[in-house]
Amino acid sequence: MEELLLSIGEFNQAGLIETKTFRHASLDSDLSIHLQWESERPERNGSPLGLRLVRALKEFGLIDHSVWVEKEK
Repeated sequence: MEELLLSIGEFNQAGLIETKTFRHASLDSDLSIHLQWESERPERNGSPLGLRLVRALKEFGLIDHSVWVEKEK
């Protein structure tokens, strides 16, 4: 799984600004992966990259995939 997480940054996706991976403070097996996109309209079901990550990570356990939109000021 570490190789997969390290390879996230290697994806050359149009509009992908940044990727961040977080680990739970006390549970090493709990991860949060954030993909930040620049786009006119968010894809309601998620980006193709996000959906591929969901499929790839399902073998390691429960996955919760969601799409968030930054609130305008």
